[in-house]
Amino acid sequence: MVRCLALGPHVHWHQLRPALSAETRKPALEQIQQALGHKFADVKLLEEALVHPSANPRRSRAKSGKAKAVETPPTVRDYNRLEFIGDRVLGLVVATLLAERFPQAEAGELALRYNALVKQESLARFAQSLGLGDFIQLSRSERDSGGAGKPAILADACEAVVAALYLDGGLKVAERFVRRYMEPMMSEVANGAAKDPKTALQEWAAARGKAAPRYEIVSTEGPPHEPRFTVAVKLGNGEPAKGQGGSKRAAEQEAAGRLLDRLVTEKA
Repeated sequence: MVRCLALGPHVHWHQLRPALSAETRKPALEQIQQALGHKFADVKLLEEALVHPSANPRRSRAKSGKAKAVETPPTVRDYNRLEFIGDRVLGLVVATLLAERFPQAEAGELALRYNALVKQESLARFAQSLGLGDFIQLSRSERDSGGAGKPAILADACEAVVAALYLDGGLKVAERFVRRYMEPMMSEVANGAAKDPKTALQEWAAARGKAAPRYEIVSTEGPPHEPRFTVAVKLGNGEPAKGQGGSKRAAEQEAAGRLLDRLVTEKA
């Protein structure tokens, strides 16, 4: 069972704003660190990991053209840079965990499971299990529009927290955190995803800004009651991959799995 961040009945993340005294912020920050399982040498990394861009006065001024700051002092940075780093760290850790868990799996199968675990919906669920939504600093308008529950914001904050742990304590600290909280999700999420290569290929292409895969029936053989389909799939101008099956869908799934296997191998 994943344990949520528990800061006590009267402590919320908005109380951790730098505008408040160090005495007010310190107890809550210590409780968050305890829940994360890491004592930060640089606690500012943790604070930065939970500041949404809408709460960054510099970004707000640039966007609106107004000089008035919103909810944080000008010295505060938002989580954008940490989210960029955390995306890479999380990817490395999850890929390693999957390779350990499924030592006999081919690259394509691992890619299916990987995509299922690091997609936005899964990371948002991860963040929700930690209770991060209650502690993300948001502008008043973003908060009022339900920003604390938006999957994109939750997923970004999750990656930012992973980056903060990595930068403060190293890869082992980040890996321990991800393993502790994400491993219970691995079998449920990853096993389901491994059954659908077409979806995984679609997500792989979308994540890299590519057009959707194109499928084409190459041939149909056999008697009407027992046909054998051959389907080709390709991304853009790349080389196609072929698959066969007793139905069009089965052939498409096999072709998608083969193409994804090749793409992952080429990128390795």
